[in-house]
Amino acid sequence: MGAQWKTAVKQANAAAKGKIFTKLAKDIIIAAKAGADPAMNARLRAAVEAAKKQSMPRDTLERAIKKGAGLLDENVTYETVTYEGFAPHRVPVIVECLTDNKNRTATNIRQLFRKGQLANSGAVSWDFAHVGLVDATPPAGADVEEAAIEAGAQDFEPDGDGFRFYTEPADLDAVAKALSGRGWTVATMRLGWRAKNPMKVDDAARAELEQFLAEIDQDDDVQHIYVGLEG
Repeated sequence: MGAQWKTAVKQANAAAKGKIFTKLAKDIIIAAKAGADPAMNARLRAAVEAAKKQSMPRDTLERAIKKGAGLLDENVTYETVTYEGFAPHRVPVIVECLTDNKNRTATNIRQLFRKGQLANSGAVSWDFAHVGLVDATPPAGADVEEAAIEAGAQDFEPDGDGFRFYTEPADLDAVAKALSGRGWTVATMRLGWRAKNPMKVDDAARAELEQFLAEIDQDDDVQHIYVGLEG
């Protein structure tokens, strides 16, 4: 059974990696619509860096850029569709999807929200701020507060190995460029949502919420999930 178990784990890991690559490729395709040269396209540059960090194969990455820039015969059209609702324990959630089939996506999202509650547009987003999000890792010895001030960010918080900077939507590109100019490595940059009044829940509720969100994130059309949860 040992060999079979190892094979199953390997296949599961490969499937997870494939889903990550699918999401990253969509980010690249959307970003490349504004130009195929990462040096001249800040959003594409960040998307490419994120893909490289996940070890996306070079040919997959380059093909995604060409698709987005219209350099291939394939006609790829993704639409952004946003859903609002509540996770278990009435925690507000915004789910952003990139899809080439809105009917398929709507059906899947309704099914995924069966343990929560799908809501109408505006039912949740009123309690979120629409902001710019820049995820970046610092150079050695960097002062994050000084970097945020100098770059023009509104706020920041730790995020994995680096920090997430919050900006006014119109300042997203300028803040990302300013951080890069100060030696920071920008992993991602995008417009997104930040909860104004994040909720607190106990450990048992958090475990249930994390399972709910993980199931939503498994859907290939789901690109980003924003949750009104503290911590």
